[in-house]
Amino acid sequence: MQVIKDFIVQYDLLPHPEGGYFKETYRSEIVLKEAALPDRFRGVRSCSTAIYFLLEKGNFSAFHRIKSDECWHFYAGQTLHIYVIEPSGIFKTIKLGNNMANGEFFQAVVPANSWFASEPAPESIYSFVGCTVSPGFDFEDFEMAKGEELCSIYPNHNEIILRLCRQ
Repeated sequence: MQVIKDFIVQYDLLPHPEGGYFKETYRSEIVLKEAALPDRFRGVRSCSTAIYFLLEKGNFSAFHRIKSDECWHFYAGQTLHIYVIEPSGIFKTIKLGNNMANGEFFQAVVPANSWFASEPAPESIYSFVGCTVSPGFDFEDFEMAKGEELCSIYPNHNEIILRLCRQ
């Protein structure tokens, strides 16, 4: 679809390891020292980072987790479903979009250390969103889920985990 190609070109988006396309748009010059961060972090981190993120119909962002809170922002396209498994095992689906009557939100937060995946809703062609991470994103804090392992921890969520894992 042309609009998807236009977003990729206009915003210089690159393939993301978890699926979709992204572009880092902001990395704070303020650096937090390791001593100022919670124990789960090793090394220094930018105070905050932000990306554009694009997912088209038929693609998904595979289950993964990071050590920071991640705030999602809706920009364009149609509804994006964000599936979250909190460390306690609570599962929720967040609808990111601009249709309040459909229970959608312009912003939503995925708490640190939660497993999460996303995909355009069944009726959606694409979703163009943003993600802000604080403390800032670092690939050292990123963990891609292995489906079988995640299923052994959260067996009540096997179907969605196996559908949205790449390993």
